[in-house]
Amino acid sequence: MGKLNVVAKSSAVFLLWAAAAVALPAQTVPVRPSAPVFTTLHNFDDTHGGLPSAGLVEGIDGNLYGTSAGGSSLSLCNPFGCGTVFKITQDGTFVVLHYFDGTDGYGLDASLIQATDGNFYGTTAQGGANNQGTAFEITASGVLTTLYNFCNLPDCSDGAGPEAIVQGSDGDFYGTTEGAGFTGGTVFKLTPNGVLTTLYSFCSESNCTDGLEPVGELIQGSDGNFYGTTYIGGADNGGTAFRLTPSGTLTILYSFCQQVKNQICTDGFGPLAGLVEGVNGSFYGTTSAGGANSNSGTVFKITPSGSLTTLHTFCSRFIHGRCVDGSDPAYSLILVTDGNFYGTTQKGGIHDRCDYECGTVFKITPGGAFTPVHDFCSYTYFPCPSGSNPNGLVQDTSGNLYGTTYLGGANGDGTIFSLSVGLGPFVETNPAAGKVGANVGILGTDLTGATDVTFNGTATAFRVVSSTFIEAKVPSGATTGTIQVQLPSGTLSSNVPFIVLR
Repeated sequence: MGKLNVVAKSSAVFLLWAAAAVALPAQTVPVRPSAPVFTTLHNFDDTHGGLPSAGLVEGIDGNLYGTSAGGSSLSLCNPFGCGTVFKITQDGTFVVLHYFDGTDGYGLDASLIQATDGNFYGTTAQGGANNQGTAFEITASGVLTTLYNFCNLPDCSDGAGPEAIVQGSDGDFYGTTEGAGFTGGTVFKLTPNGVLTTLYSFCSESNCTDGLEPVGELIQGSDGNFYGTTYIGGADNGGTAFRLTPSGTLTILYSFCQQVKNQICTDGFGPLAGLVEGVNGSFYGTTSAGGANSNSGTVFKITPSGSLTTLHTFCSRFIHGRCVDGSDPAYSLILVTDGNFYGTTQKGGIHDRCDYECGTVFKITPGGAFTPVHDFCSYTYFPCPSGSNPNGLVQDTSGNLYGTTYLGGANGDGTIFSLSVGLGPFVETNPAAGKVGANVGILGTDLTGATDVTFNGTATAFRVVSSTFIEAKVPSGATTGTIQVQLPSGTLSSNVPFIVLR
């Protein structure tokens, strides 16, 4: 998710300042009948971080790390501060690791990633030496290093306004910029020591048929290629889904707004988020607008060959003026351990005044069966303890879901929450792919007594580093498949297959 959505949200913050905030403790909030357990872990304020615009990432220490767009009393960047990087434990202990001051960037719109070296990496959409954003490294203790200042080349051919990054199987980082390049944004590669290569510049074709404004994050597919979306552009100017080889060859898989009825793009318009690969090899994503109902967005499936299926159209349940199934999804889906996908919408839900605010958490199966899970409240009502306008989700290796809201909470500056949906613990690998002999980190909970680690049934040497982290090697003879860790209490399996590269 990029800053397009943050700009749209920011005007709402002034409404909050006009209302009196009510101090509320962390609490559990009941919603729909038989709903999972929702708990507010932290309420942001405008000094110690606020207005988080991205989701969280689990570290190898078992804690969660994230960014906020606001924070501190500095007004050099915007009225809300320059942003922060923070850490929070699963029980809600919150620590700010770094306050940005503008010279090192501001406009933190994207999630962090933890790389294989144990450090975190991220981007700022603005600020830095050229005021066009930065890429940075930050340690778990808060030591920040700027790796690259964007718009460092004439005409910003290296890009401006970077979005989220991902670490490729080669150890380098890959990401997008919303602007510059050929004026439509770029895809870039960045080495850990800060050497940037522009792989592709959008709007290189007539009428930008290859897309422009790639604000969603990339993913590396099981075939080694990168997949992503552009917000607009394409053959029908509704955005695109694309594939890019590591060397920079781009293929458009689908141009949105091919199907138009009553001036609405029934196949969706404007994907703001990236894609996620399912276990069946297809990719799943959302559009922020379009669809058959009230222009409220869609969930779709797309095959590697570009065949698109709309799985759900939001605002399909419109009751008393409310889109009770949500509207305007703007963040990537996540694939959880039961094989289903979870996601968020920024608007809609069962509460009042949710046509322009509130938001939901939802579950959708690979076949399209849709279930609302949680409803957020209206930020114009105080109190709004659960928060409003949720960002993306992450599944922690405990099995629970965690996320942030941009607004609402006790101080109106957003929240951090957990959501228990009845899923058990699992293990997760970092990286998600590797060659035989490569070192692989395994994240989990209560790993101290591990007695055996296997890669799709092939045993390997390993070392238990802590209760939340194991180091292992990809063994000779290993094939792509599930990683399992044997514990005295039972066996933990990986959430997705580990890909053995040849």
